Amino acid sequence: MSKVIITCAVTGAIHTPSMSPYLPVTPQEIIDASVQAAEAGAAIIHLHARDPVTGKPDQTPEAFARFLPQIKARTDAVLNLTSGGSPFMGIEERIQPSMRFAPEVASLNMGSINFALFPMLERFTDLKHDWERAHLENSRDLIFRNTFKDIEFALKACAENETRFEFECYDIGHLYNLAHFADRGLVKPPFFVQSVFGILGGIGVHPEDVAHMRRTADRLFGHDYRWSVLGAGRHQMTIAALSAGMGGNVRVGLEDSLWLGRGTLAQSNAQQVRQVRQIIEALGREVATPAEARELLQLKGVDKVRF
Repeated sequence: MSKVIITCAVTGAIHTPSMSPYLPVTPQEIIDASVQAAEAGAAIIHLHARDPVTGKPDQTPEAFARFLPQIKARTDAVLNLTSGGSPFMGIEERIQPSMRFAPEVASLNMGSINFALFPMLERFTDLKHDWERAHLENSRDLIFRNTFKDIEFALKACAENETRFEFECYDIGHLYNLAHFADRGLVKPPFFVQSVFGILGGIGVHPEDVAHMRRTADRLFGHDYRWSVLGAGRHQMTIAALSAGMGGNVRVGLEDSLWLGRGTLAQSNAQQVRQVRQIIEALGREVATPAEARELLQLKGVDKVRF
């Protein structure tokens, strides 16, 4: 396949506002970041919401309502709502925006893992909001819960919405979890598999880790899936280049990495999209448009969302 789907995750729930002045926090910042990333070449925009004052993750439908209609009005990119929310939230809270707004795509984590953010305290010491230090420190004893019961709850909660999922797989076992739900008929192909590399608690970033993920997904799903990758932190572009070279798709954005290069903060999500686009096109591949992404992933179309 010559077409590469670029997903851009514009803010997330991992990084905190004190880490970068460029991290979108307010609804207007999220709107502008999303539109600019789409204009740079992202076919899919992956969305989280935050408290506009403190920047704390906010998974209420009301928080998403402050930016979804405006982004939809300004771009034809596919809007993907997180059901990951924050690792400190339960699935009942995390799935609410997708239940309310019936997006074309929602993310879904495919297994429970240790989800360690505390090493970032070594780099970022000047934190201006009280919640930020606790957010990072408390991850020493954090299990990001995504049990079979949780996953089934999310799948059934969105079953009537025709929402497809970005299946986030942080380790090899998560691919087998997805295969389990496919065998039960609770998910239908094509599966949009997002392999996540470099989170402490999940699979690593060695090229053999990437190859192992791809080989396992090929064996389990054959031609019934579309593979994408994201690399955390400084590994973002390296992992993206590996995927593009292997025929896969890519995800970038300030949710996954604050950096453009060694010691250089990315000043926008669009910068990262443009950087990965250069890599893709240098490899002789083409960036997929939103319309092409919808066709490749067999999405229901923007006319069927509820925002």
